[in-house]
This record gives sequence, structure tokens and C-alpha cells, in this order.
Amino acid sequence: MTSTLVKKASPPAAPGPAPVRRPRRRRAAVALLFVLPALLLLGALVVYPVLFSVGRSFFDASGTRFVGGDNYTEMFRDPATLKAIRNTAIWVVVAPTLLTGLGLILAVLVEKVRWATAFKLLLFMPMAVSFLAAGIIFRLAYDHDPDKGVLNAAVTGVHDAFAGTSGYPGARAREGQGGGGLVRAADGSYRTSVGVSPGDTVALGLVGVAPDDLPSGAKTAYGAAGQDAAADEVSGVVYLDFTPGGGGEQGRVDRRESGLPEMTVEAVRDGRTVATTTTGDDGSFRFEGLDEDSYTVKLPASNFAPPYEGVSWLGPALVTPAIIGAYLWIWTGFAMVLIGAGLSSLPRDALEAARMDGANEWQIFRRITVPLLAPVLTVVFITLVINVMKVFDLVYIIAPGPVQEDATVLATQMWLVSFGGGNNQGLGSALGVLLLLLVVPAMVFNVRRFKRSQR
Repeated sequence: MTSTLVKKASPPAAPGPAPVRRPRRRRAAVALLFVLPALLLLGALVVYPVLFSVGRSFFDASGTRFVGGDNYTEMFRDPATLKAIRNTAIWVVVAPTLLTGLGLILAVLVEKVRWATAFKLLLFMPMAVSFLAAGIIFRLAYDHDPDKGVLNAAVTGVHDAFAGTSGYPGARAREGQGGGGLVRAADGSYRTSVGVSPGDTVALGLVGVAPDDLPSGAKTAYGAAGQDAAADEVSGVVYLDFTPGGGGEQGRVDRRESGLPEMTVEAVRDGRTVATTTTGDDGSFRFEGLDEDSYTVKLPASNFAPPYEGVSWLGPALVTPAIIGAYLWIWTGFAMVLIGAGLSSLPRDALEAARMDGANEWQIFRRITVPLLAPVLTVVFITLVINVMKVFDLVYIIAPGPVQEDATVLATQMWLVSFGGGNNQGLGSALGVLLLLLVVPAMVFNVRRFKRSQR
């Protein structure tokens, strides 16, 4: 009997790691292939310029001689750079704070407005305007000439409504013409060169007033000049000593010469004003009830004061606040929309519970809304800090040439030193590195805050 040996089949071998790792490597390779163009662009547009600027900051203006840290030392010795650092600090403190506060207030108020969407759209629209266009708009709005600058037009309109304006800013006197002649005083007023007594009549001639600038109701002064004064009066006429078309005699009222109405005239005795009056349509005036004495007839300086031209918005003192105002106009809508999005996600039950407990709206806002919105407010604030550190367009466009240095920030100073006439790209690169070092901590903080909020 033959025996048959039966072989037992061995169990299958366990699968190795290769089949599992291969698909992972393939997915990683495909992902890298898709990310590669972005990495190349990032390297070409960000990493390489940063590294090049860091290296360039250690060379002189020509880029041929290694100077070590001299550019960084010079940077903090240059008064213009120190002023740029100071202005940047003002921007970082003021602009983000105001924008975050305005955005919070508007976001809360918009919730109570019926047309909230339209209101948000209206405030967000400036974000669609380029910084170049916004700079041109505000450069015109801040123009010192009230005929061009809308802000000064409003300011002068309000000022003139309460304080009034001088009627004859360009008028001046023909001096030294006898008893009625006028002399200019140190305060800008005009006075008669000799004293006058009750019963006297004086003719006070002025020039420097264009016939077209005369008030519409002005009449000729010839008739008023011939009137006699009573025994207790001093009378006279203030007139334009100019005959249209030529002719006439200087220092004498001719038939076609116009009076100057609404001119303030004072009678002065021993340095004190004892009587005041205003000229009529023909330029005539009269002081009644004067004691027997010698008087000086005075035309106060207020008659000749130059017109109020408003505020010098783009002067050295106000140029930085003015540019920050333009920045607020652009970015307020951005802050409001982001904070409004955070506000819409707040738990309403906490707000309603506070109302039921008797809290008023101010208490709810201060003790519930603001603390719950603190993460959103922090992100908005840090984002704006990063943005204002890099502000360039508005400063460069709005600030006029004579005050460019008073408004300069680090970004504009870097450009001016490198390309705007300084031609020192070594120092400009050092300024760029300084700006990068200031921006990076804020960016890192913002990214970490964002990751933390996601977790």
C-alpha cells in the first residue's frame, strides 16, 4: 500500500509597506506638482527680494563696497528717517485704534437700521477706490483755496456767517494829501494826518478797489462831499479816488467817483474811540453830538483785513492727521463689515438674558458685546496695524512737496532714499529690512490668533 504525502499549504505572507507608501508618495508628488508654480512665484516675488534686500543693506550706495552695519547706524542718525519712524508710530497708534472703534460703533448701530445692507454697502464703497484715486480726491478736498477745496469752503462759509468779512481787503489810502489825507498806522488802520474839530468835513480817498468789486448799491460820492457839518458834528465821505476811464484829480471827489458803503469809521480823542459809525451808500458818514475838541478820524484795520481762507490742512502741523483722515474714509467700511460679521455670530440668548435682568443697552455693549467680540476686534486691529505700516500711496500723493518730509513714513522714506533723489539703495534696503522686522511680529501674532480661533 502506497502512502501519499499531503503537503499543507503555508499561510499567505503579510502585505509589505510598499503598497501603502506608494499611493501616499504619489499623492504627495501630485500635490507638490500643483503647489510648485505658487512656490516658484513666492520665491521669485517674496523670498528672493527679501534676501537680496538684506544682503544689499550691507553695501554702500554703489553696491560695490561692503560697509557692514553702517547703513543701519546712518539710518538712526538721519533726522528724516527719525521723523519717518515717529510718523509711522503715530499711524500705528492712531489709525487702527480709530478704525476699530468706528467699525465697532457703526457695526452695532447698523443692526438697528432698517436698511442695514444699503448702509453697509455705502460705507464699504470707498474700498473699491484705488489709493491713487483717493489721494487725488483728498488732495483737492484739502486744497487751501476755498474755491477748490471743499473743506475750506465749508470752514470759510461757517466763519463768515458768524464773524463776517472785510468789504475792502485790497484797499489802501493815498497818503499825505492835506487836511483830509490819511496815514497808515502800525496796526493796519488809517487815520487823518491832522486833527479835525466839530463843524469840519473831511474827504477820505482810497484806492486799490476794482470798480467791479464795489457793492451793488454804491452811489457816487460827489453830492455827499459838498454837505456841510453842524457845529457839533464831524462829517465826511469815504470814496474811491479813481475815475473810470481816466481823468479827475487825485485827492478830490470828482463827479463820477463812487462812495465806499458799509465802511466802519471811528472818531478818536486822546487815543480812545468816542464815536463809531458806518458809511452810507454814497460813502458819507456823520458823528453827531461831539464836544468841542480835536479828533482823529480813523478807518479801523478790520475794513482792510484779508479774507479768511480757512485751515491749512496740508501744512506741516496738520498734514499727517489729514492723511490719516483720508485713510479712515477708505478703511472704515472694512472694519465695520468684519466686526459686523463677528457681531452676527454672538449668542443672542446672552444678550436677551441681560435685557431681562434689567441691563440697559450701554451696559450690554460694555460688559457683554465688547468682551465677546474681543477676538474679532484683536484680529481687525492687528490687520490694520500691518496695513498702516506699509502705507505709501496716500502719503506720497496727498502731501505737497514742501511738507513731504513732515508727512513721510518708513515706506515713503525708503522709496525717497532709494529712487526719489537719494539714489542710495544700500540705505533704502536697510529701511526695508527695518520695515520688515516691524511687520513680521504683527503678522505672526495674527496667524497664531487665527489658528487658535479655528481650534
